[in-house]
Amino acid sequence: MPREFEIRRQVTLPATPAQVWAAITAGTSGWMFPTESDDEAEGYRLLDDHQVLDWTPPERYALRAEQPDGSFNALEWVIEGRAGSTVLRFVHSGMLAEEDWDHEYDGAAKHTDFYLHTLGQYVSHFPGRAATYVAADAPGASLAPDGFTRLLRALGVSEVGDKLEVGLAGEPRTAVVDHLDDWFLGLRTDDALYRVFGRNAWGAPVGVSLHLFSRDANAVSSGKALRGWLDTVYR
Repeated sequence: MPREFEIRRQVTLPATPAQVWAAITAGTSGWMFPTESDDEAEGYRLLDDHQVLDWTPPERYALRAEQPDGSFNALEWVIEGRAGSTVLRFVHSGMLAEEDWDHEYDGAAKHTDFYLHTLGQYVSHFPGRAATYVAADAPGASLAPDGFTRLLRALGVSEVGDKLEVGLAGEPRTAVVDHLDDWFLGLRTDDALYRVFGRNAWGAPVGVSLHLFSRDANAVSSGKALRGWLDTVYR
């Protein structure tokens, strides 16, 4: 039987409520992944088949999807402006398989923290800018226990604040490490955010996403360069 879960987080972001609202609705390609819908009449994009429960700009946004088996997935963002910043309260609830509940919950919770960190990077350095989104999974060899650390070694990453030359999207760029822990790596350049997901910890390949803010960014060529680089790391 599925078992319910709930992930609650609160973060303070260096942005206005309007900027945060734009980021979590129309700007998800800049920090998470694109969310699409056939219905954009109200200026928002739905996540998959989720129903909008609350659309109160720029204060509250809530979605929920119900499945025939009784399971559900629900997302809620509550935005509160403070002097010079915005407090975002986020709740993700739903159901996970009982037999793997701890494992799946751990992955969901840690991904939530990393996505919210990336949201902070987006509103701090690229507020309101449209992004070209590119994502790729590493080859199967990245499923090994050292899959994530192998990529870190290939990049020469050691700690937050490091500066290095990276060519994940093709032409090398100077990047700063904005996040590093046992599961995730964040790199920021003058015109992009690069995110690395050590999903081998949860039985999946290492994943990389590129959020490219240059107006001439090309998803096809950048994706080809990213996949080629991953192949060299895990050959």
